[in-house]
Amino acid sequence: MASAGKPRKVLIIVENLPSPFDRRVWQEATTLRDAGYVVSIICPTGKGYESHFEVVDDIHIYRHELPLEAEGAKGYLLEYSAALFHEFRLAFKVMFGRGFDAIHACNPPDLIFLVGGFFKLFFGKKFLFDHHDINPELYEAKFGRRDFFYKLMVLFERWTFNTASVSIATNESYKRIAIERGGMKPENVYVVRSGPKLDRLRQVPTVPELKKGREFLVGYVGVMGKQEGIDYLLRAMAHIVHERKRTDVQLGLVGGGTSLAQMQAYAKELGIAEYVTFTGRVPDQQLLEMLNTADVCVNPDVANEMNDKSTMNKIMEYMALAKPIVQFDLTEGRFSAQDASLYAKRNDEVDMGEKILELLADPARRKTMGEYGQRRVMNELEWKYEVPKLLAAYEALFAPATAKAGIPQTAKETSARSE
Repeated sequence: MASAGKPRKVLIIVENLPSPFDRRVWQEATTLRDAGYVVSIICPTGKGYESHFEVVDDIHIYRHELPLEAEGAKGYLLEYSAALFHEFRLAFKVMFGRGFDAIHACNPPDLIFLVGGFFKLFFGKKFLFDHHDINPELYEAKFGRRDFFYKLMVLFERWTFNTASVSIATNESYKRIAIERGGMKPENVYVVRSGPKLDRLRQVPTVPELKKGREFLVGYVGVMGKQEGIDYLLRAMAHIVHERKRTDVQLGLVGGGTSLAQMQAYAKELGIAEYVTFTGRVPDQQLLEMLNTADVCVNPDVANEMNDKSTMNKIMEYMALAKPIVQFDLTEGRFSAQDASLYAKRNDEVDMGEKILELLADPARRKTMGEYGQRRVMNELEWKYEVPKLLAAYEALFAPATAKAGIPQTAKETSARSE
């Protein structure tokens, strides 16, 4: 925690989403603030977050422009170069203004270690790495190969872990990567799951109009990107409409991303456009209305190395709202949802479609699964259970000789889990 005298100051750097839109980052920032830390954030601008400087709940947010939402090697090079320039520029601005004692770097990309390493080497600042995505696996999921750039991603990841004194993993799979591939000592890796805050994920009145006159609504919230498997979900919907001749099911997709227009065109190509609603990125109220109205929620993440090892926020959000889930059978997805979900065969859109229809036909089962998931979130996965682990990581960052005697590292989770 922050010291009793002068408060510790933290600079969080995140490149892929604006704050406070990025829910995990904002939960971490407000938790640190509540514990007595002075918190600043550097992040990009985004829709609804265009201001270059803003103070929200006593957290200073410094935003910068990005040239584009990257696609392809040249696009990523341009985006990351611009981001690094602005992160260095704004970090100096914060240091000579509000000040900071530590940099808390949230990936992707795995290049923020250049900023953290610079300030660690020349100004004695602490560096903590918050491991959100496994970028080598993300690259492989997007481009389907392990080439020079994949090896470069592994190298950047290794350098990031080598620069960090403490790292935070979102699950046990990520912790193993930090130790085995990143070379970190186990005692310096803290598992802090992305549990939802229930004051945000609240139940709101359903909006029957979202069903477009149909009996059932299947809901999805997340990024419209290649590795998210939206194409599998659309083919599952095409199976429901064309093969099973069901005209009573509407699919509602909440979220934006580089593949949004492509997926809208694909829905037309499959002949199901009238059965699919794409909202794009929307405020929380509209997101909550879609999820609360949905009869079943889906997570179509493609079965690959990245998704198998990653914990998806959307699963916990569905569970917090007592929604039954259908998803492909992935290691971390199964650990999170357990009996709150049905598990389709990996990358089998027909089986996903059948599992959706199986749940739609059984309201009692949907209720039982939803209640189970909600209890699991309330009793085990809610953000309040992760707060002590985050603060323990910070105790280790600032006082490594004494912090290790504090909170044990997810021993209960590890012993309870079968993989």
